[in-house]
Amino acid sequence: MSAAFPLYGHSTQEERFLAARASGRLHHGWIFQGPSGIGKSIFARRIAGLMLGAAAPGAGLDDKTMQLVLSGGHPDLKWVQRGLNEKGKLRQDITVEQIRELNQFFTLRPAMAGWRVGVIDSLDEMNVSGMNALLKTLEEPPNNALLILVSHSTQPILPTIRSRCQVLRLYPLSEEDTKAVLSSHDGSPDLAMDLAPGRPGYGLELSQTAGAKAVQSARALLRNVRKPSGGVVSAALTSVLVDEGSLNAFTDTLLNWVAEKADVDPELSQTWLKMHQVRATADELNLTPLQTATKLFSVLQDGVKAVSA
Repeated sequence: MSAAFPLYGHSTQEERFLAARASGRLHHGWIFQGPSGIGKSIFARRIAGLMLGAAAPGAGLDDKTMQLVLSGGHPDLKWVQRGLNEKGKLRQDITVEQIRELNQFFTLRPAMAGWRVGVIDSLDEMNVSGMNALLKTLEEPPNNALLILVSHSTQPILPTIRSRCQVLRLYPLSEEDTKAVLSSHDGSPDLAMDLAPGRPGYGLELSQTAGAKAVQSARALLRNVRKPSGGVVSAALTSVLVDEGSLNAFTDTLLNWVAEKADVDPELSQTWLKMHQVRATADELNLTPLQTATKLFSVLQDGVKAVSA
């Protein structure tokens, strides 16, 4: 029987976790860090299932523990993610109340397994109040408790949290693994691979939304970033107006481009940090999507011109 949560890529990372577990000195807090759409949540479910009594991380659906993990019904697993507000819309953040519930969950004795596992998916969607509340569990971890923090690396991680966790970095998938993931989904796999190489989950999401147009418009902008035509600039900036996903796709495309260029010219690292800060503080400053996109492009152009001067 196939695995309840198939693993594509990340085998080295799983081996590292298994080695830590086998040593008898497993750290209580882990950050699974990497770009969105590469399978970090699935990876976390495999690890959670193992800790809660599954025969192996790759156990199939005939394994009762994996059945409970898949259904969300395991009493010793608490999965924390953004919920809906009173209007039925997805909240902007994981609330501090959710983190307090997680802290309370860890004070209870395991009901079925020898461990309790909490997963925050994702750390990027927590506000500072929530992160500070989380420190209570990280500073005073109960016995036989494992906390997994999924991070997409879109927001800085508080040093007080990072210093109390083991960081396991996960990377975009190979072309072969990406194709394997996409082959089991409906949609356009070629478009998904083009939009987000190595990130099949994110590519599928983009291919089915207005984010695809935002990515393509951003790429057109980057082809002549120093002096793009007015029409190209207008098309790129207005592509973010559809929804938040479009702005995120636009931002992600620009940031990835700068990151690649920074490998050759390290001075662009500062430009990446400035752009990252623009996106991270946009909501706090009440910037509209158009204002955010315009500011991102302005910072990018200034950085590119400074390097080439």
